[in-house]
Amino acid sequence: MATQSAAQRRAAAKTVYNAFVAACPTRQLFATISDKWVGLVLVALADGPRRYGELNALIAGVSSKMLTQTVRTLERDGLVTRSVTAGVPVRVDYALTPMGRSLFPVMLAVKDWAEGHLDEVLAARARYDGAAAAPAGS
Repeated sequence: MATQSAAQRRAAAKTVYNAFVAACPTRQLFATISDKWVGLVLVALADGPRRYGELNALIAGVSSKMLTQTVRTLERDGLVTRSVTAGVPVRVDYALTPMGRSLFPVMLAVKDWAEGHLDEVLAARARYDGAAAAPAGS
């Protein structure tokens, strides 16, 4: 067998990624980017950098702990950068990286789809719940 360079091994490894396989690392990434807070943070950062407090105020319902976990995960995965500016108080800004910006259109499309189809989904839920509550044989 011929020796492969590191770049060749990486290229070959990319061809075997399959999120349907339990042990595949893409499954963990898929789980991360499908989290509701991740999608909302990415969409919130689309217009440019924001301070932590701005994100917290903009994203209703997110706890400080969950927002902190979310931005740390995004930073770790290379989707968001964290910039600290010295001062009193210290200023911390979060911004999308180029890779984060490449994911933004997908997240925006999901957000827009959810907002545009909510009435249909609520109607489908009502029909389903009504049928499930109906006595058997009716």
